[in-house]
Amino acid sequence: MSVKILEIKKESCPATRFIGKKYEGRANWDEWWANNWFETLESLQCISFNGDAYIGAVHIVNGMPERWIGMFFPLDTEVPEGFEYVDIEPLDYAVCYLYDKENSADFFTMDTHNMCLEELKTQGLKRKEDDWCFERYNCPRFTTPDENGNVILDYGISIV
Repeated sequence: MSVKILEIKKESCPATRFIGKKYEGRANWDEWWANNWFETLESLQCISFNGDAYIGAVHIVNGMPERWIGMFFPLDTEVPEGFEYVDIEPLDYAVCYLYDKENSADFFTMDTHNMCLEELKTQGLKRKEDDWCFERYNCPRFTTPDENGNVILDYGISIV
C-alpha cells in the first residue's frame, strides 16, 4: 500500500445539515459531474468545517452503510429541490491527511481505513462506532498534485 498518513488532526464540527444525495450502494460521483449538482450546492453558504471541498460521507444505518455525496451547511439551510439532507449532531473527528499519487485507488480501501484506525489508537483516540466517516476533497490539496504527483485526501473518522 502506497498511502501514507502525513498527520492526524482533531477537528470539531458543529451540528450541521449535510445536503446532497444518499446512496444505498456505491456512491455515484459520475452523475454529480454529469448533472453539475455541485454548482447548485456551491451557491449556498457552507460551514467552515466543509472548507473548499466536496464531501463523500458514510455512516451505518440498521447495520448497513449509507453513503452520501454533498457538502456541510448550517442547520437552517434550505434544501434545494432534488436534493436530500441529513442533520448531524456536533461531532469530533480525527482527520487523517492521506498522501498518495493522484488517482490512487489505495485512498479508498479498507486497508487504508484500518491503517487510520490503528494510528488513532496510537494517539489515544477512539472511533465512535457506526457514526460518520468522510472524505473531504479539498481544493487545492486534493486537486493540485505536488512535484511528485501526489495529492492529499482528508479522511475524517468520528471519535468519542
